[in-house]
Amino acid sequence: MIVDLETIDREKAVQAIVAMESELFGRGAWSENMVREELDAPARTYVFDRDGNGIIRGYAGYWYDGEDAELMTIGVGAAWQRQGIAAALLNRLVESAREQGAQRMLLEVRVDNEPALHLYRKFGFVRLGLRKRYYQPEGIDAYTMALDLEPHVVGFQRTNQLTDDHTVVSAMHAGSEYDTSNDMNAQSDEQGDAQ
Repeated sequence: MIVDLETIDREKAVQAIVAMESELFGRGAWSENMVREELDAPARTYVFDRDGNGIIRGYAGYWYDGEDAELMTIGVGAAWQRQGIAAALLNRLVESAREQGAQRMLLEVRVDNEPALHLYRKFGFVRLGLRKRYYQPEGIDAYTMALDLEPHVVGFQRTNQLTDDHTVVSAMHAGSEYDTSNDMNAQSDEQGDAQ
């Protein structure tokens, strides 16, 4: 079950993150002090996966700066991996970032972390660039990736407007949908595509 940081014992959350960080990231793991500072930092949103007994199996968080949401970390204990927990955590973060008004979600990921790369691609993240020797102390490169959270305008939409003299004027304006109900060419194109 995915829960917010505010709904669980903070000390248990800190200890669970520290233990999983060490297990998952070795020498690059966040220290206990770093975890505490991260959870206390402004504009952070953290969520956790707990089983029916309250055991924390995974965690994830982002920082929202008013425009972009930056995925800070995501981790699932080795014993609970490959069960959809990371996807559930990421899904909750993406939904939360959208609700807060973020335009996109950004992240860095090790170039050799195939499971994470697969997860991010599945969610629609695209690669932006490469950061050389980003992960220390190992000196591993990182891909930067982004997911657009706002819908993009696709095509144009027909609208009818009533002028001062009560004449109906048909106009096209940018929109997310295109109403083809009165467009004979669009209807015949759609029929051709179906063949």
